[in-house]
Amino acid sequence: MTVIYEINPPKISESSDVSNDEISLLLKLQQRVSDISALCDGIHVTDSVLGTRRVSALTTGILLKSNHPDLQITISMRVRDKDMNSIKQIVQKSIEMELDGILVIKGDPSSDNSIDSGLIPSQVVKQLNELGYGKKMSFFLSLPSNPNFEKIQKKIMAAPEGFMTQVIYSASQVQRISDKLRPTGFRIIPCILLPSEKNENSAKFLNLDWSEYKENPVKFIKEIHSIAGDVLITSPSDFTFAKDTLKNLQSTKY
Repeated sequence: MTVIYEINPPKISESSDVSNDEISLLLKLQQRVSDISALCDGIHVTDSVLGTRRVSALTTGILLKSNHPDLQITISMRVRDKDMNSIKQIVQKSIEMELDGILVIKGDPSSDNSIDSGLIPSQVVKQLNELGYGKKMSFFLSLPSNPNFEKIQKKIMAAPEGFMTQVIYSASQVQRISDKLRPTGFRIIPCILLPSEKNENSAKFLNLDWSEYKENPVKFIKEIHSIAGDVLITSPSDFTFAKDTLKNLQSTKY
C-alpha cells in the first residue's frame, strides 16, 4: 500500500529574509516527518496553498529527501508566477536531487502578487515531456473529485504519469475515476482529508461532507487504496490525529 502524507511548508512573514529563516522554520517540519517516516511511504510537499508565502516546496523537498532517502518525496509546482525557464530549472534541480515526482498546478493567486504567467499546467507538462524531462521525472496533474472526462482531454493528452485528485469523500468517486483512467496506464492518487475537529474549518472551506468515513477513517483509507492503489492523506491542522491514523493504518493488514 502506497500511503503518502501531505505537508505544508512553514509560512514566511512578509518582512522575513527567506534565506536566513528557512532552516529554522523547517526544523519543526523535519521533526514531524521524522516522527512519521516509518508510518508512510512518501511525503508530498505543497506549494504556497491559497497564495500564502511559504518556504519553497523545492527547498523543503530537497531537505526531506536528503534526510529520508528511502521516502518517496514529491512536490507541487505552481506555474502561475513562473516562466518556462524557471520551471525547467526547478525540474532539473528536482531530477539532480532525485525527487520522485512533481505535481504541476496553476496555483492560487496571492494577495500581494498579481502575476499570472498565463501558463496552463497541462500545456506545461506536455512541453516538459516533449523536451524529454518525462523520461527522468514523474509528472502529475490535478483532477477534480468529480471530473467531466470530456473536459479534461487536454490533461489526458499531456500524458502525465498520473493524477492527484482534489479531496474526495466517497469510494464511488474514486471508483469512477479509476475505472476510466487506470486501464489506460495512468496512476491515480486520491486525496483524503482526515476527519478531526481541528480540520473542520478546512472541510467547511472545501464544502466537504466526510460523513461516509468520519467514524472509521482507517477503513475508508484502505477501501480507497484497494480501488486506486495509492492514497494521499492530508490533515493540515491536526498532525497528532494524522500520526495516530497512520499508526492504526500500519497496525492493520493492508
